[in-house]
Amino acid sequence: MPDMSAPTTYVLAIDRGTTSTRAMVFDRDGTVIASDQIEHEQIFPGAGWVEHDATEIWDNTRRVIGGALGKANLNSGHIEAVGITNQRETTVVWEKATGRPIHHAVVWQDTRTQGLVDELARDGGLDRFKEVSGLPLATYFAGPKIARILDHVEGARERAEAGELLAGTMDTRVLWNLTGGGENAGVHVTDVTNASRTMLMDLKTLSWDEATCEAIGVPMQLLPEIRSSSEVYGECKPGVLNGTPIAGILGDQQSATFGRACLTPGSAKNTYGTGNFMLLNTGSEIVTSDKGLLTTVCYQLGEEPAVYALEGSIAVTGSLIQWLRDNPGFIKGAPEVEQLAGSVEDNGGVYFVPAFSGLFAPHWRPDARGAILGLTRFANKGHIARAAPESTAYQTKDVLDAMQEDAERAGGRLTELKVDGGMVANDTLMQFRADVLGVDVVRPKIAETTALGAAYAAGLAVGYWGSTDEIVDNWAEDQRWSPSMDEDEVARLHRNWTKAISKTPDWVDEDVV
Repeated sequence: MPDMSAPTTYVLAIDRGTTSTRAMVFDRDGTVIASDQIEHEQIFPGAGWVEHDATEIWDNTRRVIGGALGKANLNSGHIEAVGITNQRETTVVWEKATGRPIHHAVVWQDTRTQGLVDELARDGGLDRFKEVSGLPLATYFAGPKIARILDHVEGARERAEAGELLAGTMDTRVLWNLTGGGENAGVHVTDVTNASRTMLMDLKTLSWDEATCEAIGVPMQLLPEIRSSSEVYGECKPGVLNGTPIAGILGDQQSATFGRACLTPGSAKNTYGTGNFMLLNTGSEIVTSDKGLLTTVCYQLGEEPAVYALEGSIAVTGSLIQWLRDNPGFIKGAPEVEQLAGSVEDNGGVYFVPAFSGLFAPHWRPDARGAILGLTRFANKGHIARAAPESTAYQTKDVLDAMQEDAERAGGRLTELKVDGGMVANDTLMQFRADVLGVDVVRPKIAETTALGAAYAAGLAVGYWGSTDEIVDNWAEDQRWSPSMDEDEVARLHRNWTKAISKTPDWVDEDVV
């Protein structure tokens, strides 16, 4: 007979996002039982520079774990496993003995490595490392960020070569701290999805590439061990989760793909968060794009072969709304954007190109910068408010058009797009996306799936879920939007968008830092 005194158990996921840290508790149905969330400071030391305080983030991580458990009246005995998901390319270097960061974390949006990228591109161009890593040379990725920290913090490179420092993306940092840090020999590990975003990993061997590390200037002893996305890496110690296995790590966009049950070649999802990220599952095949898309690892479950993906990355979508709130003070909160946008019939000819960190996929123009175009005396706050979220639809179309050309080799053209993230709550915007994209847009019942994917990976590793079939069974459609706008009108809108983005490159030249 079953032990009726045994507690009902759950899986906890830590979502280390760009603007906040969340802890979420999930049950077997993938339902959120409890969550807690804390925003952290966005630090802007200079134009194009974005930093986070890694110590603040670790403090927030501990607080949200306790907050989520407290809200559901749970303790470590109720948690079967912990999963971690994270902003992928954000990079931190810290002291092995103390855990103290030697520099603020350099965020994925940061452009300060442009000088190094240009220098590396002189020998082989922007695709110099693409055959090995699947990635073009860009400020986006973690490897050059590590090299720059080592070169700009006094004594750091010497200390790294002496084995005194550790480096990693935020998943690595959180795992190391959860497993005891310096005092308890914390586990220094990352998973294949995060490693694939450094530009330092060989996609075929799933290991660090010595030649690439040497060329970029990253000592290999600084780097974490690369493991699968779903296995037991270690146990939490000490703290409220003491003894609980940490068993899943996925970069945030791969985690959302996994949580969306995009587990077959040809399936795709699009996440609307701080940025916008579309991933197309290509199965065990490494598909190289000549349309400006990235080749990346989608996930790997234990000893199973890795699953790969094509990705279109857009730097600024949801963070554009945050910028409107925090920088010019244009709005007091996100709901105000929807209200203002609804006060006008259309964008009034106004287009907002949020190239704050340059243009990402499929354009890859780091010299671009943001612009509002088409302004006349007719334009008002409503038109600008409408142009801001509309820009996410246009950027998505640029990526989708590129992906459709590659999709033929990975399961056929896309007929629908699963969406998730905070912005999908806006029904009007979802309909506009369907109109512009020309495919059905499908919102699931659980819209915030980034954390859910990490929970699934951790739960699968410890047997909480028996197979990926349960993930597929848990997915449920909430609402679907089909294209309804006149095709000529869509063509006109996108033609003007293309005209707008053509005005933004060549802005940065000799003032690159």
